[in-house]
Amino acid sequence: MLLHGHHEYHGRPTSYSSDHCELAHNYCLLGATNDELADFFDVAPRTIDNWIAAHLDFADAVRRGRAVATMDRALFERANTVSYPPDTQACMFWLRNRQRHYWQARAEAPPAWEPGPEAVGPLAAALDAAGESMHHAGD
Repeated sequence: MLLHGHHEYHGRPTSYSSDHCELAHNYCLLGATNDELADFFDVAPRTIDNWIAAHLDFADAVRRGRAVATMDRALFERANTVSYPPDTQACMFWLRNRQRHYWQARAEAPPAWEPGPEAVGPLAAALDAAGESMHHAGD
């Protein structure tokens, strides 16, 4: 229905903002339900349903956050299972994704000195001689 050139709206204007996407995503990473999102944004749970239906960016943020939370929960459960031996790969994956700066895979530092071919010959000869002398020491 038009009223002086404008649509007549029933209910309050939406409080939705595109800024809600990042907030919803982050909260869903923690496993938030629609009811918890509604409490967080101070709206009715039905409003969250409406935002998911009407705003693709919001729906995508919620879906992506929940997907990570679901995977995270599954990895955590697999890493901490009691009835079977824990899956160490799942443990490492879970830790690396939760606290990357503490648990990221690091390449080992190369040794400070690596003998070149000129050192290997005399070193090998010295080790052979030491081994031979130890062998004959028991005679």
